[in-house]
Amino acid sequence: MLDRLKLSARQLYAELTAYRVTPGRVFYLAQTKLRDGLRTAYYRDVVRPWILATPPFEQTNDTRCEIHVLTSIDDWLNLLWALKTLYHWSGCRYALCIHDDGTLTPAVCGHLRTAFPKARIILRAESDARLGPMLADYPRCREFRALNKLSLKVFDFHAYLEADRLFLIDSDILFFAAPTALLALVGDPAAVFNTLNKDWRHGYSIEMEDVRALLDFTFPPLINAGLGLLHRGSVRFDWVEEFLVLPGIMSQSHQIEQTLTALCSARFGYRMLPEEYDVYIGPRRLGQPSRHYTGPIRHMMYDEGIRELVRNGFLEALGRPQSHVQGSSSDALVSK
Repeated sequence: MLDRLKLSARQLYAELTAYRVTPGRVFYLAQTKLRDGLRTAYYRDVVRPWILATPPFEQTNDTRCEIHVLTSIDDWLNLLWALKTLYHWSGCRYALCIHDDGTLTPAVCGHLRTAFPKARIILRAESDARLGPMLADYPRCREFRALNKLSLKVFDFHAYLEADRLFLIDSDILFFAAPTALLALVGDPAAVFNTLNKDWRHGYSIEMEDVRALLDFTFPPLINAGLGLLHRGSVRFDWVEEFLVLPGIMSQSHQIEQTLTALCSARFGYRMLPEEYDVYIGPRRLGQPSRHYTGPIRHMMYDEGIRELVRNGFLEALGRPQSHVQGSSSDALVSK
């Protein structure tokens, strides 16, 4: 326990000293860190860094599918929980590609490389150099990518994809059991459609009534681009260039990426993930394999999700052989 507390102290010190310490900043941090209560603050700021002391996942080399994630200086610790709970409970070892939104420090990249030694870490400067020529014929795409960090999920994930299938996961998702239905879709040769989780409310930057007559395909409501399966070629830059002129699409900067992924998926071919992956508000529903802790309930990722995992021995389980994990053999769920 002493080692864990030292780890928490080092991480908290690094966060506090990342910017010049002033009375105003101290007041701001006190307000924001205690806004959701002491228990949330404890699990976010004291317990959450304990994931750094868990063993690495050495073998992320299954190229039948590739996990792509976007992270930042604010979300990278959450990402470690998201990925380690996924790899642990599922038993899969899909190849991993981590995209920097431009804010990661060398120290953070070091932590990510320690946790996942075989992962590709794509720094923003590298991806800018690569995507520039690829978007040369798409001026709206080029401008959107320059202005919106979330746009890297649209462009960079697919530019760097080296498998035929892309496992999409956001940093604010935790797994509590093997996502059996999702893994089965990932490995099903007949699943030639994109599939994502269902949102809890309208989360597009466009209104359905305003664009329905402008589209040559059926556009389903409530697609959430936080978790699911995408296919190579399902997000095309020429399609995105076309969609970027839809009325109102630039109205919500934090929803444009999700809207574009949903539009491309609907045109490519789409089915919603099963109900147990739905985004929802309120206490966790027991028996569900994962939970997406979207914006309004982000604090629950700590005082509900991480708390439950820690109390049930998840951190200790990471240090034990994986044969005890239900669904630990991805070959049982994923066809070769």
